[in-house]
Amino acid sequence: MDESTSLVAAFLGLLEGLTEFIPVSSTGHLLLAGHFLGFQSAGRTFEVVIQLGAVLAILTIYAGRLWAVFSAASHDPQARRFIWSVLIAFVPAVVIGVLAHGFIKTVLFETPMLIAVMLIVGGVILLLVERVAPEPRHEDAMQFPLSMALKIGFIQCLAMIPGTSRSGSTIAGALMLGASKRAAAEFSFFLSMPTMAGAFAYDLYKNRDLLDATALNEIAIGFVMAFISAVFVVKWLLDYVSKHGYALFGWWRIIVGAAAVAGLWAGY
Repeated sequence: MDESTSLVAAFLGLLEGLTEFIPVSSTGHLLLAGHFLGFQSAGRTFEVVIQLGAVLAILTIYAGRLWAVFSAASHDPQARRFIWSVLIAFVPAVVIGVLAHGFIKTVLFETPMLIAVMLIVGGVILLLVERVAPEPRHEDAMQFPLSMALKIGFIQCLAMIPGTSRSGSTIAGALMLGASKRAAAEFSFFLSMPTMAGAFAYDLYKNRDLLDATALNEIAIGFVMAFISAVFVVKWLLDYVSKHGYALFGWWRIIVGAAAVAGLWAGY
């Protein structure tokens, strides 16, 4: 792996960590950046596997809280309900992700114009949700009703279209179902752990024969950069959205999507 490829892998890892937990579509950003930089990973595994670096950032930050929940699960009904809520929300992504894996990787991941358009559409939807979301009824992400968690899980499946955003779909869905801005972001954090860990494991298994030493080095570099940058984003994001909401990210999506459409139309 030459130095330029290492730098691109490091940049994409940084981009993954910065965008994974904000509602702008980290996968969309990675695929578009890779397109314009001429970066093509084996089986598109790099773009999926480095997301585990961001998951480890969440685990690091929430380790104490998660340990307390799992330790109390044997005798605390609220702790068990929280665990069940995350697992229930995770199930739709497992089923649809496995059934549609080939189509997602070989068709949707390879259509830059679709990704750019979905960034714009998602940005418009996020701005609308900011205006029309009902008054919050759920302030604690660890106490969402199980039925609400399942609905968020189905909404998360929209993010299998790259450019839609896993965090964006779950946050927008939670807001429309009555979650506060902070609780919506936090539940999205918790749901990312099984979802992204599952995607990591399944994609690595499906593409294990395509990964040589160069691909593994690229993944290692991107993984580390994603972890470091995601730690900073997670620590910043909850306070920001509690005070300012999600409009900034809606406009960000529209601007990036429009710039990508213009670049693609220009032949890049």
